[in-house]
Amino acid sequence: MGRDAEFTPPRGATGFFRPKGGPLPETDRRAFRAALYTAARAAGGRVGASEEQAYPRTFHRAVVAGTDGCVVLCHAYHPWIAFVPDHWDPYGEEFLAPPPWAHAFADQGFTVLDHALLTRPLSEVAPSVLTPGEWSGARFHGITTLGGVLFNAWD
Repeated sequence: MGRDAEFTPPRGATGFFRPKGGPLPETDRRAFRAALYTAARAAGGRVGASEEQAYPRTFHRAVVAGTDGCVVLCHAYHPWIAFVPDHWDPYGEEFLAPPPWAHAFADQGFTVLDHALLTRPLSEVAPSVLTPGEWSGARFHGITTLGGVLFNAWD
């Protein structure tokens, strides 16, 4: 998904929701695991350590060993994939360009978010895209990019 493409985060993109809106959607964890194993084979690596989403994180996390420490993030509420370095701080905003084997996720129906989109400054995001509470959370945690809002560990 390129920088020039319009991207409007849907409800649940930040992990915040209003009870009257009902529960957030969920990404199919089994589909993510299957895509992860396919991607690891395509990378010539193997699936290493993984963690399922737990409050307050908005993502599942898995290492594809043998790929110089590339960590895969799968959004817990929307079928989005991002890549971060192995030393990534969940309060940080350092995202990697998708590796060549990222197509394994797209082939399984996931959307692989590119570096340009994930590092898009929040100053370029329309104010109506996030709720006032989401904007407040981003400011409080010092988040300045769209990726930092989507893949976060705030409460």
